[in-house]
Amino acid sequence: MIMKRLEKIRAQFDSLGIDGVLTYKDENRNYLSGFTGDESFALITRDKAFFITDSRFTEQAQIEVKEGYEIIEYRPPIADTIKRLVEDNNIKSLGVEEDRMTFEDYDTYRNVLEGVNIVKLNYAIEKLRMIKDNEEVEFIAKAAEIADRAFEHILGFIKPGMTEIEIALELEFFMKKLGASALSFPIIAASGWRSSLPHGEASEKKVEEGDFLTLDFGCVYKGYCSDMTRTIVIGRASEKQKEIYNIVLEAQEAALKAVKPGMSCVELDKIARDIITERGYGNRFGHGLGHGVGRAVHELPGVNMRSKFVLEPGMVITDEPGIYIPGFGGVRIEDLILVTENGCRVLSNSPKNLIELGV
Repeated sequence: MIMKRLEKIRAQFDSLGIDGVLTYKDENRNYLSGFTGDESFALITRDKAFFITDSRFTEQAQIEVKEGYEIIEYRPPIADTIKRLVEDNNIKSLGVEEDRMTFEDYDTYRNVLEGVNIVKLNYAIEKLRMIKDNEEVEFIAKAAEIADRAFEHILGFIKPGMTEIEIALELEFFMKKLGASALSFPIIAASGWRSSLPHGEASEKKVEEGDFLTLDFGCVYKGYCSDMTRTIVIGRASEKQKEIYNIVLEAQEAALKAVKPGMSCVELDKIARDIITERGYGNRFGHGLGHGVGRAVHELPGVNMRSKFVLEPGMVITDEPGIYIPGFGGVRIEDLILVTENGCRVLSNSPKNLIELGV
């Protein structure tokens, strides 16, 4: 598997105008090496690959990095080791991650690697990561299953008077008991007026009767993320709450039914967006319909009005329209889905009917 991934990135060397890749972005380096830690580097040439780490991770690398790499332990500064390997392997043009390399890093390598052209990778590794293999799908599906079980659990836990933080902590603890190694991102638990905050991380606010409560959460399983959102009502829903919820649900399910290979991400976004706009809430849906999920919870492809990507089998994306009304509250419903040869497979299996908790 690792060798195939190395072959795929090497196959792009000519089109990228490079003869080597330096990666130290966790998701990319680990994808290309099998390593599960951090703060390490991978240098890939046309016929060799070097995994470069310090004494904290050398033993771990020897266990996990099993094919295609020579493991090298370095002592700071890392630039000295990179310089030696670049010179020894006659690298004249080095591809780097433009979203990971800082100006300070660039300045250092530009001075150390005399005569070497430093080139942007144009997200070449991230584009490879868009298409998941069977093992990756299995891990993402397991992470989604853990989130589903956590949602079922939390419905029996939530009581009026609890703080959003208490609810978020219970979700985190339960998912980790089920085998999650970490959260995909800080849990969003936003109730009442705060549910109009799309990224309203859990606060000290107490949930109250009549509140919307939006829960957006996920976990990491064997290095892969899940991501789902459900919005419920504490107690009985008002007619306005039902209206908003049903519009979002209609938009979410319409997009879900439309997913198929060959469809542009812009087109998929438009299906959900048009429904919300036709109901008069287009200006209350300010984000894209979704995004890719894998080793990172937000990765390519973006599913939005500006995306340049087309859906392909093996992509894992979210479908998460929302309506957010300041002072009133908001609703978001999100499923994690796998694009298949004939449509899609939904990985999030929690109910989407409007739940009126305690009624």
